[in-house]
Amino acid sequence: MKLKENRLRAKFAPETRFELRPASAAPFRATYETEFERLKLELVARQLARTGSPDLNAPVRRAANDATALAWNTLFPLLVFPALFEEKVEAAVRQARRQARIYAESRELVTLAA
Repeated sequence: MKLKENRLRAKFAPETRFELRPASAAPFRATYETEFERLKLELVARQLARTGSPDLNAPVRRAANDATALAWNTLFPLLVFPALFEEKVEAAVRQARRQARIYAESRELVTLAA
């Protein structure tokens, strides 16, 4: 066990100060959102032209909005969005056609019962 104490004298240099001004992320984000919106509108327009049915307008646009919300939560939304959009549109079209079929069948049943 040491009984002797060694005292060290601290020597401090003069304090250095500098200002850090981070670059604004707004212009980049705005550009990114503009590109994303352009891609979204283009894919929606293509899909609506391909389906040709005005009844599918709302489901396709809803699918685009759902895919947009999911894509923005990824690291690369512009890359992920087209695949998500396709999946969502397929599901939306399938659901809309199913609902139309059920509606038509139920109208037939109501007509037969009356």
